[in-house]
Amino acid sequence: MKEKIIERGSWSFKNLPNSWSWCKFVDVCINVTDNKRKLQQKDYERTGLYPVIDQGAEFISGYSNDDGLLHQMTPPFIIFGDHTKCLKYVDFHFIQGADGVKVLVVPHFNSKFVYWALNAIRLPDKGYSRHFRFLKESFVPIAPMQEQHRIVSKIEELFSLLNAGINALERAKANLKRYRASILKAAVEGKLTEEWRAKNPPREPAPKLLERTLTERRRKWEEEQLKKFADKGQTPPKGWRDKYKEPVKPDTTNLPTLPEDWCWATIDQIAFYLHNGLSKKPNQVPPGYRILRINAVRPMYVNLNEVRYYDYPNDDIKSFFIEDGDLLFTRYNGSIELLGVCGMVRNCIHPTLHPDKLIRIKVLLGYPISSYVEFASNNGFSRKHMVSRARTTAGQTGISGTDIREMPIPFCPLNEQKQILEIITERLSLVSNIEELIDKSIQRSSRLRQAILKRAFEGKLIPQDPNDEPASVHLEKIRAERKSNVDKKSKKPPRKKAGTA
Repeated sequence: MKEKIIERGSWSFKNLPNSWSWCKFVDVCINVTDNKRKLQQKDYERTGLYPVIDQGAEFISGYSNDDGLLHQMTPPFIIFGDHTKCLKYVDFHFIQGADGVKVLVVPHFNSKFVYWALNAIRLPDKGYSRHFRFLKESFVPIAPMQEQHRIVSKIEELFSLLNAGINALERAKANLKRYRASILKAAVEGKLTEEWRAKNPPREPAPKLLERTLTERRRKWEEEQLKKFADKGQTPPKGWRDKYKEPVKPDTTNLPTLPEDWCWATIDQIAFYLHNGLSKKPNQVPPGYRILRINAVRPMYVNLNEVRYYDYPNDDIKSFFIEDGDLLFTRYNGSIELLGVCGMVRNCIHPTLHPDKLIRIKVLLGYPISSYVEFASNNGFSRKHMVSRARTTAGQTGISGTDIREMPIPFCPLNEQKQILEIITERLSLVSNIEELIDKSIQRSSRLRQAILKRAFEGKLIPQDPNDEPASVHLEKIRAERKSNVDKKSKKPPRKKAGTA
Protein backbone atom coordinates (compact mmCIF):
# COMPACT_ATOMS: atom_id res chain seq x y z
CA MET A 1 0.00 0.00 0.00
CA LYS A 2 1.30 3.42 -1.02
CA GLU A 3 2.42 5.56 1.92
CA LYS A 4 0.39 8.73 2.36
CA ILE A 5 2.41 11.90 1.74
CA ILE A 6 1.92 14.43 4.54
CA GLU A 7 2.16 18.06 3.52
CA ARG A 8 3.79 20.28 6.12
CA GLY A 9 5.85 23.41 6.54
CA SER A 10 9.47 23.21 5.43
CA TRP A 11 12.83 24.72 6.31
CA SER A 12 15.78 25.56 4.04
CA PHE A 13 18.12 23.66 6.35
CA LYS A 14 18.17 20.32 8.17
CA ASN A 15 21.12 20.41 10.53
CA LEU A 16 20.89 22.13 13.90
CA PRO A 17 23.53 22.90 16.55
CA ASN A 18 24.21 19.97 18.89
CA SER A 19 22.37 21.65 21.77
CA TRP A 20 19.19 22.17 19.67
CA SER A 21 16.39 19.72 18.84
CA TRP A 22 13.62 19.38 16.27
CA CYS A 23 10.23 19.29 17.95
CA LYS A 24 6.75 18.57 16.65
CA PHE A 25 4.52 21.62 16.41
CA VAL A 26 1.85 19.90 18.51
CA ASP A 27 4.40 19.45 21.29
CA VAL A 28 5.28 23.15 21.20
CA CYS A 29 1.92 24.91 20.71
CA ILE A 30 -1.50 24.19 22.17
CA ASN A 31 -4.52 25.16 20.08
CA VAL A 32 -6.89 27.04 22.43
CA THR A 33 -9.18 28.45 19.76
CA ASP A 34 -12.59 29.18 21.30
CA ASN A 35 -15.35 28.14 18.93
CA LYS A 36 -18.06 29.60 21.16
CA ARG A 37 -16.67 33.02 22.08
CA LYS A 38 -16.05 34.79 18.78
CA LEU A 39 -17.39 37.90 17.06
CA GLN A 40 -18.70 38.17 13.52
CA GLN A 41 -17.08 40.90 11.42
CA LYS A 42 -20.39 42.71 10.92
CA ASP A 43 -20.53 43.23 14.70
CA TYR A 44 -17.11 44.93 15.00
CA GLU A 45 -17.14 48.45 16.43
CA ARG A 46 -14.71 51.23 15.52
CA THR A 47 -14.02 51.94 19.19
CA GLY A 48 -14.60 50.03 22.40
CA LEU A 49 -13.09 48.53 25.53
CA TYR A 50 -11.79 45.29 24.05
CA PRO A 51 -9.81 44.78 20.82
CA VAL A 52 -10.91 42.19 18.26
CA ILE A 53 -8.13 40.14 16.66
CA ASP A 54 -8.81 38.17 13.47
CA GLN A 55 -6.81 36.80 10.54
CA GLY A 56 -6.78 40.10 8.62
CA ALA A 57 -3.69 42.16 7.83
CA GLU A 58 -4.56 44.84 10.39
CA PHE A 59 -3.23 43.95 13.85
CA ILE A 60 -6.47 45.06 15.54
CA SER A 61 -9.51 44.70 13.27
CA GLY A 62 -12.15 46.30 15.50
CA TYR A 63 -13.50 46.61 19.03
CA SER A 64 -16.34 45.44 21.24
CA ASN A 65 -17.63 46.22 24.74
CA ASP A 66 -18.88 42.68 25.38
CA ASP A 67 -16.60 41.28 28.10
CA GLY A 68 -18.41 37.93 27.86
CA LEU A 69 -16.59 37.36 24.55
CA LEU A 70 -13.09 37.82 25.95
CA HIS A 71 -10.80 34.82 25.41
CA GLN A 72 -10.55 32.96 28.71
CA MET A 73 -6.89 31.87 28.54
CA THR A 74 -4.00 33.93 29.91
CA PRO A 75 -1.80 35.82 27.41
CA PRO A 76 0.50 35.80 25.56
CA PHE A 77 -1.05 34.24 22.45
CA ILE A 78 0.07 33.51 18.91
CA ILE A 79 -2.67 34.11 16.35
CA PHE A 80 -2.54 32.20 13.06
CA GLY A 81 -4.77 33.03 10.07
CA ASP A 82 -6.01 29.71 8.72
CA HIS A 83 -6.76 31.27 5.30
CA THR A 84 -4.28 34.16 5.24
CA LYS A 85 -1.28 32.57 7.06
CA CYS A 86 -1.05 35.88 8.92
CA LEU A 87 0.76 35.62 12.28
CA LYS A 88 0.28 37.97 15.24
CA TYR A 89 1.79 38.04 18.73
CA VAL A 90 -0.81 39.18 21.27
CA ASP A 91 0.23 39.88 24.87
CA PHE A 92 -3.13 41.20 26.11
CA HIS A 93 -6.70 39.99 26.54
CA PHE A 94 -8.76 40.15 23.35
CA ILE A 95 -11.91 39.01 21.58
CA GLN A 96 -11.51 36.40 18.89
CA GLY A 97 -12.76 37.27 15.40
CA ALA A 98 -14.91 34.70 13.65
CA ASP A 99 -13.73 32.20 11.01
CA GLY A 100 -10.16 31.28 10.21
CA VAL A 101 -8.61 32.38 13.53
CA LYS A 102 -6.40 29.89 15.34
CA VAL A 103 -5.37 30.89 18.87
CA LEU A 104 -2.20 29.23 20.16
CA VAL A 105 -0.38 29.24 23.50
CA VAL A 106 3.17 28.09 24.24
CA PRO A 107 3.36 26.70 27.80
CA HIS A 108 6.92 25.30 27.93
CA PHE A 109 9.06 27.56 25.73
CA ASN A 110 9.70 31.25 25.09
CA SER A 111 6.52 32.22 23.24
CA LYS A 112 8.28 35.02 21.29
CA PHE A 113 10.92 32.52 20.13
CA VAL A 114 8.18 30.22 18.84
CA TYR A 115 6.34 33.14 17.24
CA TRP A 116 9.42 34.11 15.23
CA ALA A 117 10.04 30.48 14.34
CA LEU A 118 6.52 30.18 12.91
CA ASN A 119 7.23 33.30 10.85
CA ALA A 120 10.21 31.51 9.33
CA ILE A 121 8.43 28.27 8.37
CA ARG A 122 7.62 27.98 4.65
CA LEU A 123 4.06 26.66 4.43
CA PRO A 124 2.44 25.35 1.24
CA ASP A 125 0.44 28.12 -0.45
CA LYS A 126 -3.12 26.96 -1.15
CA GLY A 127 -4.67 30.35 -1.87
CA TYR A 128 -7.65 31.04 0.38
CA SER A 129 -7.82 27.41 1.46
CA ARG A 130 -7.04 26.42 5.06
CA HIS A 131 -3.38 26.17 6.09
CA PHE A 132 -3.40 25.23 9.79
CA ARG A 133 -3.45 21.55 8.76
CA PHE A 134 0.06 22.06 7.29
CA LEU A 135 1.31 24.02 10.27
CA LYS A 136 0.28 21.40 12.85
CA GLU A 137 2.19 18.72 10.90
CA SER A 138 5.36 20.83 10.95
CA PHE A 139 8.52 20.63 13.04
CA VAL A 140 10.01 23.54 14.98
CA PRO A 141 13.73 23.99 15.79
CA ILE A 142 14.07 24.40 19.55
CA ALA A 143 17.10 26.02 21.16
CA PRO A 144 18.17 25.75 24.81
CA MET A 145 15.92 27.91 27.00
CA GLN A 146 18.54 30.55 27.81
CA GLU A 147 19.51 30.78 24.16
CA GLN A 148 15.85 31.26 23.19
CA HIS A 149 15.79 34.45 25.28
CA ARG A 150 19.03 35.71 23.74
CA ILE A 151 17.83 34.97 20.20
CA VAL A 152 14.56 36.83 20.77
CA SER A 153 16.48 39.80 22.15
CA LYS A 154 18.80 39.86 19.10
CA ILE A 155 15.97 39.46 16.58
CA GLU A 156 14.05 42.36 18.14
CA GLU A 157 17.19 44.51 18.25
CA LEU A 158 17.88 43.92 14.53
CA PHE A 159 14.22 44.29 13.54
CA SER A 160 14.02 47.55 15.48
CA LEU A 161 16.91 48.93 13.40
CA LEU A 162 15.32 47.55 10.24
CA ASN A 163 11.94 49.10 11.08
CA ALA A 164 13.57 52.47 11.74
CA GLY A 165 15.13 52.30 8.28
CA ILE A 166 11.83 51.33 6.66
CA ASN A 167 10.02 54.14 8.47
CA ALA A 168 12.62 56.61 7.18
CA LEU A 169 12.11 55.29 3.64
CA GLU A 170 8.33 55.55 3.96
CA ARG A 171 8.66 59.15 5.19
CA ALA A 172 10.90 59.92 2.22
CA LYS A 173 8.31 58.39 -0.09
CA ALA A 174 5.54 60.50 1.48
CA ASN A 175 7.69 63.61 1.03
CA LEU A 176 8.20 62.72 -2.64
CA LYS A 177 4.45 62.41 -3.07
CA ARG A 178 3.98 65.89 -1.59
CA TYR A 179 6.81 67.22 -3.76
CA ARG A 180 5.17 65.78 -6.89
CA ALA A 181 1.84 67.35 -5.95
CA SER A 182 3.50 70.73 -5.33
CA ILE A 183 5.22 70.63 -8.75
CA LEU A 184 1.97 69.85 -10.55
CA LYS A 185 0.06 72.51 -8.58
CA ALA A 186 2.71 75.14 -9.31
CA ALA A 187 2.66 74.18 -13.00
CA VAL A 188 -1.08 74.69 -13.55
CA GLU A 189 -0.98 77.97 -11.57
CA GLY A 190 1.90 79.37 -13.63
CA LYS A 191 4.26 79.57 -10.64
CA LEU A 192 6.58 76.86 -11.94
CA THR A 193 7.55 78.96 -14.96
CA GLU A 194 7.29 82.38 -13.31
CA GLU A 195 11.01 83.20 -13.61
CA TRP A 196 11.26 81.64 -17.06
CA ARG A 197 8.25 83.66 -18.26
CA ALA A 198 9.88 86.94 -17.18
CA LYS A 199 12.85 86.20 -19.47
CA ASN A 200 10.88 84.61 -22.35
CA PRO A 201 7.94 86.73 -23.57
CA PRO A 202 5.32 84.73 -25.51
CA ARG A 203 5.41 84.62 -29.26
CA GLU A 204 1.64 84.22 -29.17
CA PRO A 205 -0.37 84.95 -25.98
CA ALA A 206 -2.88 82.28 -24.96
CA PRO A 207 -5.97 84.35 -25.95
CA LYS A 208 -4.55 84.64 -29.49
CA LEU A 209 -3.67 80.94 -29.50
CA LEU A 210 -7.24 80.15 -28.45
CA GLU A 211 -8.60 82.27 -31.33
CA ARG A 212 -6.42 80.33 -33.76
CA THR A 213 -7.61 77.08 -32.20
CA LEU A 214 -11.27 78.09 -32.58
CA THR A 215 -10.69 79.04 -36.20
CA GLU A 216 -9.14 75.63 -36.83
CA ARG A 217 -12.06 73.97 -35.04
CA ARG A 218 -14.59 75.62 -37.33
CA ARG A 219 -12.47 74.85 -40.42
CA LYS A 220 -12.37 71.16 -39.52
CA TRP A 221 -16.12 71.11 -38.94
CA GLU A 222 -16.77 72.69 -42.35
CA GLU A 223 -14.36 70.27 -43.99
CA GLU A 224 -16.21 67.37 -42.39
CA GLN A 225 -19.61 68.70 -43.49
CA LEU A 226 -18.45 69.20 -47.09
CA LYS A 227 -17.17 65.63 -47.18
CA LYS A 228 -20.57 64.36 -45.98
CA PHE A 229 -22.33 66.30 -48.74
CA ALA A 230 -19.85 65.01 -51.33
CA ASP A 231 -20.26 61.39 -50.16
CA LYS A 232 -24.01 61.73 -50.66
CA GLY A 233 -23.60 63.50 -54.01
CA GLN A 234 -25.33 66.60 -52.62
CA THR A 235 -24.68 70.29 -53.10
CA PRO A 236 -24.27 72.14 -49.79
CA PRO A 237 -27.59 73.89 -49.05
CA LYS A 238 -27.84 77.61 -48.41
CA GLY A 239 -26.95 78.59 -44.83
CA TRP A 240 -25.32 75.26 -44.00
CA ARG A 241 -22.47 77.04 -42.20
CA ASP A 242 -25.00 78.55 -39.77
CA LYS A 243 -25.54 75.11 -38.26
CA TYR A 244 -22.08 75.18 -36.69
CA LYS A 245 -22.42 74.79 -32.92
CA GLU A 246 -20.17 77.13 -31.00
CA PRO A 247 -18.13 75.41 -28.27
CA VAL A 248 -19.03 75.97 -24.63
CA LYS A 249 -17.05 78.75 -22.95
CA PRO A 250 -15.48 78.37 -19.49
CA ASP A 251 -17.44 79.43 -16.44
CA THR A 252 -14.77 81.48 -14.62
CA THR A 253 -16.96 82.45 -11.65
CA ASN A 254 -15.04 80.30 -9.17
CA LEU A 255 -11.79 79.98 -11.06
CA PRO A 256 -8.59 81.74 -9.94
CA THR A 257 -6.91 84.54 -11.88
CA LEU A 258 -4.19 83.27 -14.23
CA PRO A 259 -0.86 84.91 -15.10
CA GLU A 260 -0.72 87.53 -17.84
CA ASP A 261 -0.91 86.03 -21.35
CA TRP A 262 -2.76 82.98 -19.99
CA CYS A 263 -6.52 82.36 -20.26
CA TRP A 264 -9.11 79.77 -19.30
CA ALA A 265 -10.38 77.51 -22.09
CA THR A 266 -12.63 74.45 -22.20
CA ILE A 267 -11.90 71.05 -23.67
CA ASP A 268 -14.77 71.79 -26.07
CA GLN A 269 -12.88 74.82 -27.40
CA ILE A 270 -9.58 73.06 -28.01
CA ALA A 271 -10.83 69.65 -29.21
CA PHE A 272 -12.58 68.70 -32.46
CA TYR A 273 -13.53 65.10 -31.69
CA LEU A 274 -15.15 63.59 -28.59
CA HIS A 275 -16.78 60.15 -28.69
CA ASN A 276 -17.57 57.12 -26.54
CA GLY A 277 -16.24 53.72 -27.55
CA LEU A 278 -17.76 50.36 -28.46
CA SER A 279 -20.32 48.93 -26.05
CA LYS A 280 -20.40 45.27 -27.13
CA LYS A 281 -18.85 42.97 -24.52
CA PRO A 282 -15.39 41.77 -25.62
CA ASN A 283 -13.73 38.40 -25.03
CA GLN A 284 -10.84 37.64 -22.69
CA VAL A 285 -8.78 35.85 -25.35
CA PRO A 286 -8.17 36.07 -29.13
CA PRO A 287 -9.22 36.00 -31.90
CA GLY A 288 -10.41 39.53 -32.52
CA TYR A 289 -9.21 43.10 -32.48
CA ARG A 290 -7.42 44.33 -29.39
CA ILE A 291 -9.68 46.57 -27.28
CA LEU A 292 -8.54 48.44 -24.18
CA ARG A 293 -9.74 47.59 -20.71
CA ILE A 294 -10.98 50.48 -18.58
CA ASN A 295 -8.00 50.03 -16.24
CA ALA A 296 -5.65 50.72 -19.16
CA VAL A 297 -6.07 54.44 -18.49
CA ARG A 298 -4.43 56.06 -15.49
CA PRO A 299 -3.47 59.71 -14.86
CA MET A 300 -1.06 60.73 -17.65
CA TYR A 301 -0.63 57.12 -18.82
CA VAL A 302 -2.24 54.56 -21.16
CA ASN A 303 -1.14 50.93 -20.81
CA LEU A 304 -1.59 49.46 -24.29
CA ASN A 305 -1.04 45.92 -22.95
CA GLU A 306 -4.25 46.03 -20.85
CA VAL A 307 -6.52 44.61 -23.53
CA ARG A 308 -9.29 42.17 -24.27
CA TYR A 309 -10.48 41.06 -27.71
CA TYR A 310 -13.37 42.28 -29.84
CA ASP A 311 -14.96 39.89 -32.36
CA TYR A 312 -14.21 40.80 -35.96
CA PRO A 313 -17.40 42.68 -36.86
CA ASN A 314 -19.33 43.03 -40.10
CA ASP A 315 -20.04 46.74 -39.57
CA ASP A 316 -17.57 49.60 -39.94
CA ILE A 317 -15.59 50.26 -36.74
CA LYS A 318 -12.61 52.13 -38.17
CA SER A 319 -13.57 55.32 -36.28
CA PHE A 320 -13.05 53.46 -32.98
CA PHE A 321 -9.36 52.67 -33.52
CA ILE A 322 -7.14 54.79 -31.29
CA GLU A 323 -4.16 56.74 -32.63
CA ASP A 324 -1.07 58.30 -31.14
CA GLY A 325 -1.94 61.67 -29.62
CA ASP A 326 -5.52 60.68 -28.72
CA LEU A 327 -6.60 61.54 -25.18
CA LEU A 328 -8.64 58.90 -23.32
CA PHE A 329 -10.81 59.73 -20.29
CA THR A 330 -12.25 57.10 -17.93
CA ARG A 331 -16.03 57.43 -18.15
CA TYR A 332 -16.84 54.98 -15.32
CA ASN A 333 -14.82 53.72 -12.38
CA GLY A 334 -15.50 52.33 -8.92
CA SER A 335 -12.80 54.63 -7.50
CA ILE A 336 -13.39 58.40 -7.59
CA GLU A 337 -9.57 58.83 -7.76
CA LEU A 338 -9.57 57.05 -11.13
CA LEU A 339 -12.80 58.48 -12.53
CA GLY A 340 -12.41 61.06 -15.30
CA VAL A 341 -8.63 60.75 -15.38
CA CYS A 342 -6.85 61.25 -18.67
CA GLY A 343 -3.99 59.51 -20.47
CA MET A 344 -2.54 60.07 -23.93
CA VAL A 345 -1.98 57.26 -26.45
CA ARG A 346 1.70 56.84 -27.25
CA ASN A 347 3.52 54.33 -29.48
CA CYS A 348 0.38 52.43 -30.52
CA ILE A 349 1.78 49.80 -32.89
CA HIS A 350 -1.11 47.29 -33.06
CA PRO A 351 -4.66 48.21 -34.21
CA THR A 352 -6.49 48.84 -30.94
CA LEU A 353 -10.11 49.84 -30.21
CA HIS A 354 -11.49 51.74 -27.24
CA PRO A 355 -14.54 50.63 -25.23
CA ASP A 356 -17.66 52.54 -24.24
CA LYS A 357 -16.31 53.19 -20.75
CA LEU A 358 -13.49 55.31 -22.20
CA ILE A 359 -14.15 58.66 -23.90
CA ARG A 360 -11.75 59.56 -26.67
CA ILE A 361 -10.91 63.10 -27.76
CA LYS A 362 -8.61 64.64 -30.36
CA VAL A 363 -7.03 67.98 -29.58
CA LEU A 364 -6.65 70.70 -32.20
CA LEU A 365 -3.15 71.76 -33.35
CA GLY A 366 -1.55 68.60 -31.93
CA TYR A 367 1.65 68.77 -29.87
CA PRO A 368 2.35 70.33 -27.40
CA ILE A 369 -1.31 71.12 -26.70
CA SER A 370 -2.31 67.42 -26.52
CA SER A 371 0.43 66.64 -23.96
CA TYR A 372 -0.30 69.81 -22.04
CA VAL A 373 -4.04 69.03 -21.83
CA GLU A 374 -3.22 65.48 -20.66
CA PHE A 375 -1.22 66.98 -17.79
CA ALA A 376 -3.56 69.89 -16.96
CA SER A 377 -6.76 67.81 -17.01
CA ASN A 378 -5.40 65.58 -14.21
CA ASN A 379 -4.50 68.45 -11.89
CA GLY A 380 -5.68 71.63 -10.20
CA PHE A 381 -9.09 73.11 -10.92
CA SER A 382 -9.49 70.95 -14.02
CA ARG A 383 -9.38 67.84 -11.85
CA LYS A 384 -11.62 69.44 -9.20
CA HIS A 385 -14.20 70.11 -11.92
CA MET A 386 -14.23 66.45 -12.93
CA VAL A 387 -14.56 65.18 -9.36
CA SER A 388 -17.45 67.60 -8.74
CA ARG A 389 -19.31 66.18 -11.74
CA ALA A 390 -19.14 62.54 -10.61
CA ARG A 391 -22.55 60.96 -10.07
CA THR A 392 -23.71 57.44 -9.27
CA THR A 393 -26.45 55.65 -11.19
CA ALA A 394 -27.29 51.94 -10.99
CA GLY A 395 -24.32 51.39 -8.68
CA GLN A 396 -21.79 52.90 -11.10
CA THR A 397 -19.99 56.21 -10.62
CA GLY A 398 -19.51 58.07 -13.87
CA ILE A 399 -19.10 61.29 -15.81
CA SER A 400 -20.45 62.31 -19.22
CA GLY A 401 -19.07 63.75 -22.42
CA THR A 402 -20.64 67.08 -21.46
CA ASP A 403 -18.62 67.08 -18.22
CA ILE A 404 -15.44 66.67 -20.25
CA ARG A 405 -16.44 69.32 -22.80
CA GLU A 406 -17.01 71.83 -19.99
CA MET A 407 -13.74 71.08 -18.17
CA PRO A 408 -11.73 74.30 -17.67
CA ILE A 409 -8.09 74.20 -18.76
CA PRO A 410 -5.52 76.86 -17.73
CA PHE A 411 -4.33 77.69 -21.25
CA CYS A 412 -0.89 79.24 -21.73
CA PRO A 413 1.28 80.17 -24.74
CA LEU A 414 2.76 77.32 -26.77
CA ASN A 415 6.37 78.03 -25.84
CA GLU A 416 5.40 78.02 -22.15
CA GLN A 417 3.45 74.78 -22.57
CA LYS A 418 6.63 73.18 -23.92
CA GLN A 419 8.64 74.58 -21.02
CA ILE A 420 6.15 73.30 -18.44
CA LEU A 421 6.15 69.84 -20.02
CA GLU A 422 9.95 69.79 -20.09
CA ILE A 423 10.25 70.77 -16.42
CA ILE A 424 7.61 68.37 -15.08
CA THR A 425 8.93 65.51 -17.24
CA GLU A 426 12.43 66.02 -15.87
CA ARG A 427 11.39 66.44 -12.24
CA LEU A 428 8.73 63.72 -12.18
CA SER A 429 11.16 61.34 -13.85
CA LEU A 430 13.64 62.05 -11.06
CA VAL A 431 10.91 61.51 -8.45
CA SER A 432 9.91 58.19 -10.07
CA ASN A 433 13.53 57.00 -10.10
CA ILE A 434 13.94 57.81 -6.40
CA GLU A 435 10.61 56.10 -5.58
CA GLU A 436 11.77 53.02 -7.47
CA LEU A 437 14.99 52.96 -5.44
CA ILE A 438 12.98 53.33 -2.22
CA ASP A 439 10.63 50.49 -3.20
CA LYS A 440 13.58 48.24 -3.99
CA SER A 441 15.15 49.11 -0.63
CA ILE A 442 11.89 48.24 1.16
CA GLN A 443 11.73 44.94 -0.74
CA ARG A 444 15.34 44.21 0.23
CA SER A 445 14.49 44.91 3.85
CA SER A 446 11.75 42.27 3.64
CA ARG A 447 14.27 39.75 2.30
CA LEU A 448 16.75 40.80 4.99
CA ARG A 449 14.08 40.15 7.63
CA GLN A 450 13.70 36.58 6.38
CA ALA A 451 17.49 36.18 6.23
CA ILE A 452 17.75 37.22 9.89
CA LEU A 453 15.11 34.65 10.87
CA LYS A 454 16.81 31.96 8.83
CA ARG A 455 20.15 32.57 10.58
CA ALA A 456 18.39 32.73 13.95
CA PHE A 457 16.81 29.29 13.59
CA GLU A 458 19.88 27.73 12.03
CA GLY A 459 21.55 28.68 15.32
CA LYS A 460 23.93 31.13 13.60
CA LEU A 461 22.60 34.53 14.71
CA ILE A 462 24.35 34.55 18.09
CA PRO A 463 27.21 32.49 19.60
CA GLN A 464 26.42 29.20 21.33
CA ASP A 465 26.98 28.97 25.08
CA PRO A 466 28.30 25.51 26.07
CA ASN A 467 26.95 26.06 29.59
CA ASP A 468 23.33 26.17 28.37
CA GLU A 469 21.19 23.15 29.19
CA PRO A 470 20.57 21.34 25.88
CA ALA A 471 17.08 21.51 24.45
CA SER A 472 16.85 17.69 24.58
CA VAL A 473 17.17 17.79 28.38
CA HIS A 474 14.42 20.40 28.64
CA LEU A 475 12.22 18.30 26.35
CA GLU A 476 12.78 15.22 28.52
CA LYS A 477 11.66 17.19 31.58
CA ILE A 478 8.50 18.25 29.74
CA ARG A 479 7.75 14.65 28.72
CA ALA A 480 8.32 13.45 32.28
CA GLU A 481 6.01 16.13 33.64
CA ARG A 482 3.30 15.20 31.13
CA LYS A 483 3.66 11.48 31.99
CA SER A 484 3.44 12.29 35.69
CA ASN A 485 0.25 14.27 35.12
CA VAL A 486 -1.25 11.40 33.12
CA ASP A 487 -0.29 8.88 35.84
CA LYS A 488 -1.86 11.05 38.56
CA LYS A 489 -5.12 11.23 36.63
CA SER A 490 -5.15 7.45 36.07
CA LYS A 491 -4.51 6.73 39.82
CA LYS A 492 -7.43 8.84 41.05
CA PRO A 493 -9.90 6.65 42.98
CA PRO A 494 -13.19 6.07 41.17
CA ARG A 495 -16.03 8.36 42.21
CA LYS A 496 -18.54 6.70 44.55
CA LYS A 497 -21.99 6.16 43.21
CA ALA A 498 -24.77 8.05 44.90
CA GLY A 499 -26.50 6.07 47.67
CA THR A 500 -23.60 3.69 48.42
CA ALA A 501 -21.89 3.43 51.83
